[in-house]
Amino acid sequence: MDALSPLLSRRHALLAALALPLALLTPRAEAAPPEIRRDIVYAEVDGQKLALDLYRPGGRQRAPLIVWVHGGAWRAGTKKDMPLGKLLADGWAVASVDYRLSTVAPFPAQAHDIKAAIRFLRLKASELGITADRIAIAGSSAGGHLAAIVGVTNGDSRLEGKVGLTGASSDVQAIVSFFGMSDFTTILQQSTPHGLSVRVPALQLLLGGQPEEKPELARLASPVFHVDAGSPPLLLIHGDQDPQAPFAQSRELESAYRKAGLRVEFVTIPGGLHGGPQFFDEERLALVRKFFGEVFP
Repeated sequence: MDALSPLLSRRHALLAALALPLALLTPRAEAAPPEIRRDIVYAEVDGQKLALDLYRPGGRQRAPLIVWVHGGAWRAGTKKDMPLGKLLADGWAVASVDYRLSTVAPFPAQAHDIKAAIRFLRLKASELGITADRIAIAGSSAGGHLAAIVGVTNGDSRLEGKVGLTGASSDVQAIVSFFGMSDFTTILQQSTPHGLSVRVPALQLLLGGQPEEKPELARLASPVFHVDAGSPPLLLIHGDQDPQAPFAQSRELESAYRKAGLRVEFVTIPGGLHGGPQFFDEERLALVRKFFGEVFP
């Protein structure tokens, strides 16, 4: 046997050398494509079905979830407008939700609907392939406002509503607001003439009147008045030349968070207007990834 050992060793080395190029030539298994389920009905209100689209990273058993809230001045827009698709490759699922627009129902209907969607997603987490304990919320413009108001009112019965399924929490563990609004008691004073031409009619529909005419409802709808020790970590991204959602709105929400000693990050886009591809480019999405990675280690 001792005499054969060198021969066997050389044979093993030859086989290993032959196997190496074959391994290099063998194509790697490609990542499974994302899974998309559209028009999942999460509730029905007054004959109107409320639905969401669920995007999941392919091949993953359970994925942490981002609830995406579209913009559109609370009176327009659709769940089809979902700009976070690149985050699927990082293992996140995204549920893009529709909600009653202000042309159908005034505030707080929008918050009630989004919280109902979160309860639905949490109750159905196992069958939908998402986690129930790692849920963030994000949105842009009016959707940024709604993401913030839903996030800072975890457990607030005034905004919980009775839409859809009950028996689960609607709490979220992180918030990302892209150029959203935060204080309806100051927004008109901070607005440009162009901003006023958009916000005055939008607020009329959302609140059923102007903020000075509906002071209690305006405060209820303003995230800055709900920030407390239990508010989840917040990331704000806003252009400093925004003509529609005043830059100062995000500054106010940042200030409320800092006064409460809470985690908040504020990213300014110099020269940034109201939306645009730069808000969801690789640089900004890298900041979102970093934020989520630190909040959900």
